[in-house]
Amino acid sequence: MAVTAPPVRPVRPVPQVITDTVVKPRQTKRWVEWVTTTDHKKIGIMYLVLTFVFFLLGGIEALLMRVQLSVPNSTFLTGERYNELLTMHGTTMIFLFVVPIMAGFGNYFVPLMIGARDMAFPRLNAMSFWLLLFGGIVFYCTLFFNPPEAGWWSYPPLSSIQFSPSGGQDAWIFLIHLTGISSLLGAVNFYATIANMRAPGMSWGRLPLFVWAILVYAILLIIAIPVVAAAVTMMLTDRHFGTHFFDPTAHGAPVLWQHLFWFFGHPEVYIMILPGFGMISEVIPVFSRKPIFGYKAIAAATVVIAFLATLVWAHHMFASPLPIVVMGFFMLSSFLIGVPTGVKIFNWISTLWRGSLMMTTSLYFAIGFIAIFTIGGITGIFLATFPVDWQLTDTYFVVAHFHYVLMGGAVFSIMAGLYYWFPKITGRMLNEPLGKLSFWVMFIGFNMTFFVQHALGLSGMPRRIYTYGPGLGWSTYNLISTIGSFILGVGILLTIINVARSLRVGKIAGPDPWKGNTLEWFTPSPPPPNNFDVIPRVRSVEPMRDIRRQVERETGVTQKTGGSERFARV
Repeated sequence: MAVTAPPVRPVRPVPQVITDTVVKPRQTKRWVEWVTTTDHKKIGIMYLVLTFVFFLLGGIEALLMRVQLSVPNSTFLTGERYNELLTMHGTTMIFLFVVPIMAGFGNYFVPLMIGARDMAFPRLNAMSFWLLLFGGIVFYCTLFFNPPEAGWWSYPPLSSIQFSPSGGQDAWIFLIHLTGISSLLGAVNFYATIANMRAPGMSWGRLPLFVWAILVYAILLIIAIPVVAAAVTMMLTDRHFGTHFFDPTAHGAPVLWQHLFWFFGHPEVYIMILPGFGMISEVIPVFSRKPIFGYKAIAAATVVIAFLATLVWAHHMFASPLPIVVMGFFMLSSFLIGVPTGVKIFNWISTLWRGSLMMTTSLYFAIGFIAIFTIGGITGIFLATFPVDWQLTDTYFVVAHFHYVLMGGAVFSIMAGLYYWFPKITGRMLNEPLGKLSFWVMFIGFNMTFFVQHALGLSGMPRRIYTYGPGLGWSTYNLISTIGSFILGVGILLTIINVARSLRVGKIAGPDPWKGNTLEWFTPSPPPPNNFDVIPRVRSVEPMRDIRRQVERETGVTQKTGGSERFARV
């Protein structure tokens, strides 16, 4: 029996591979690259630019309020407009500036400092930024309708549907949800990145102090954000769905809102401050030419501050009907939180002591931060004593304390970080004489604005008022404060001019202009998309010093700058 062979299929010719042909990537418009990016560095830059725009908006709102209060019986603003500006200013500065700008610095520098090529979840990282942007747009759209006017804390019944029937308060709730989800996703991303993507040899005991601060910042966000999300959801259902969580006429409890809000609100203070502490801990040793004094103590103090921050929320509520024993507990725990904060301040001063100081603009802002934050901390001890707080609560003494801690603490540390890391982000140096002029103008303007407000509070001027009569002894202090606020604004404007000018004509920085200590200075400036061609092994808390010493041993040449390409050759 004959066997029929299967038909033979013709063999298709194998296409020849031309090895010298270069396939160019598909060209896209530059704005499309930024909109669709998942690169942590571009996302970090977008965070910094967006939050600084909100900072300018919040600053303009503050200047308008200061103009209204500069003289007695001013008619520059109505009471309604003043309350709207007060709400917009506070909400903008806290939810749209300080917290997310720390995420911007963290996005850009945490992967570089730990030797990672990107964040753990790049797409989630991009989503965090866009949620922040959408939340800010929704909030500022209320300018065209009816802005909220219940204050950034939105205490019931001021925030109830009876007192705030417009959609502005609902937009505020929507903002809290969107920015809260943004912060929560970012916090999970930071934690996963730091826990799992460190360079070889970078144990927890060798983690940069800024990374420690971002790690604790992320943990506090994970703890605090769900609480405020639940609170604003309850507020929303009170306003529109017939519930009565905070309605005292239907057996609700307005004080419940205070407990929920301040359980979030006091950790939020340290969410805003701890990354600034981390920046100062990076800046001071570099420009002191000394290792940080007490690395382990500073890292441990960061963790202890975060733990205690969750236990002291009710010191914001000493004027509410709390039992004396409860107020005593919160008073003592508030005193206790000054101990790890003091450890940090003394360690920074010890690092500066007898150091070979390089008096750069960044170091100016770092030292200015220490001075201003110390004043804010001392006045905080006064307010933590509840019999004293009974006399000073809801006065301008509280406004002064709050701004010394947050405006002085966060903004001056942000400026120190900006002048320190601008060469790495852009590849160009900021102008040092102009930067130092900006510092002195800001420092003088800040203290003119807020130091006299302590005296206003002691003289009995309540906060949240839009006008006052003559003959109360407040006029001179308010005029000084208003003049100081405009001087402060000029100082900030000088830094904006410095940044704009240096982006075009600034001196080329090189990869390591400051002879830094951490791994971001190992890369070119600005870093390439993949961050590292060679990821070095970390052998101490100052890996760049180790790399420079190794290069010097191998080549016999003292290195003025760092760089992965030189390390790779060695």
